Amino acid sequence: MTSWRNRLLTVYRSAQDLYAEIIDSKNINQSVNRYINRELSWLDFNDRVLALASDKNVPLLERCRFVSICSSNLDEFYQIRVAALKDQVAGDITTKTPDGRSPLDQLREITERTQSFVQRQEDVWTKELLPQLELFDVRVQSWSQLSANEKAELSKDFDQKIFPVLTPLAVDPAHPFPYISNLALNLAVVASDPNSGEQRFARLKIPKNMSRFMRVGKSNNFVLLEELIAANLSRLFQGMTIEQCFVFRVTRNADLSLDDEDAEDLLAAVEIELRRRRFGRAVRLEVPHGTAQSVIDLMCEELELGPEDVTYHRSIIEMGCISQLASLDFSSLRFQPWPPLTAGRLAAAEFNGQSIFQVIRERQLLVHHPHESFASSVETFVEQASSDPKVHSIKMTLYRTSGDSSIAKHLVRAAESGKQVAVVLEIKARFDEARNIAWAKELEYAGVHVTYGIVGLKTHSKCILVVREDSDQMRRYVHIGTGNYNSTTARMYEDIGFFTCEEAIGADATELFNYLTGYAREPDYQR
Repeated sequence: MTSWRNRLLTVYRSAQDLYAEIIDSKNINQSVNRYINRELSWLDFNDRVLALASDKNVPLLERCRFVSICSSNLDEFYQIRVAALKDQVAGDITTKTPDGRSPLDQLREITERTQSFVQRQEDVWTKELLPQLELFDVRVQSWSQLSANEKAELSKDFDQKIFPVLTPLAVDPAHPFPYISNLALNLAVVASDPNSGEQRFARLKIPKNMSRFMRVGKSNNFVLLEELIAANLSRLFQGMTIEQCFVFRVTRNADLSLDDEDAEDLLAAVEIELRRRRFGRAVRLEVPHGTAQSVIDLMCEELELGPEDVTYHRSIIEMGCISQLASLDFSSLRFQPWPPLTAGRLAAAEFNGQSIFQVIRERQLLVHHPHESFASSVETFVEQASSDPKVHSIKMTLYRTSGDSSIAKHLVRAAESGKQVAVVLEIKARFDEARNIAWAKELEYAGVHVTYGIVGLKTHSKCILVVREDSDQMRRYVHIGTGNYNSTTARMYEDIGFFTCEEAIGADATELFNYLTGYAREPDYQR
């Protein structure tokens, strides 16, 4: 392992020297074509996801899902990558990347490419997928296309379920411009008093806990929630004339500004940053084409955004909601499900009443997820370790886990039964920080030794070490994986899991956990 580390260090130093040579003003123009820009290459990746939405070999509802994924991907890109570039521009950083682009150059190209991407995404949705959905009697209708009875029925639902939770926020000297939450969908309303002619701008937040596609009757026809609300604005602005109404959305910087080395309590520091995240600086404003420029100017001024930060839409703003349609009950329009199989040796062991430890002692075991079950391999490994009286200790890393993680619950039971349990839990896993903090507190309460990895780094390793007193010796059982210990994503993502009780690997895993949880120099590993 030491030789590998030395080799990587040599390569890293060579790369540093090459980078210094590239950014030299004499060489940069000759070298830019050799490198792919980190941020623009991410947009290339999202283009490939969108291509799957146009692939006629992909089932229709899965194509809809890919459109939804594109939208979610772009949201994260703006919250993290674009926000970081804006921070660099604000800090007057002009250093060029190896491909010859400054932060400002990258932002300009991202703006241009994003607008083009949004247009292509909307074309895929409106010109390819919607007509195909209509062939199966699935329609997304506008309010004007509904019959009088359908409108009356939906308006009744509005009065009973939606109206009570809506809160219009007007802007005037007594009401400052309201705070716009990150990625929240909103209606911008310009209302005027017919008596005085005075106009007011108001913001109406659309509830996130309601279905975006409202079903029309018992059919598979739908109308967007914002259209239903817009059609009933007279209930919210009584006596006023609605001059303008449109959907908009704001994206904010969602990265954590955390200095591990200066934080006395990392858990408390992350919790503070999570509270600050919702007040991050705005980085993008999304509005429909044709929106009055005066209203856009008002919002840009209040949000401290420029014209280049505005993205224009001709279709649905925030297409992540299309995942709702992708979940419709049309099995013929989705990929055929693949029920995960229990690995052959594990199935035989279960039939013969053998433990997973006996299987691993016979020889090493390799499992391939999601084709082979995560539940009957990894989760069973932790479950049996938590209840086996011969097991003395369980150590593992956790990066991303599910909210109802059975693995975390097994660890709690193991600690409560008196076993030594140690978990290296990465509380800086992006967008999973709150969930991991909750698990950290629950595990600590149960008596689990919880640490948060190494200062300045994120712990991505996936490793479990179980120490068991077998009849012949104290033996270390190890699982090393490529995927998170997350039962939900393990059913979708392709990963490899490796089980072994080889002495050298067990010794290396012991050294790894001592290094992660203790205070020592990084060891020289045997394997």
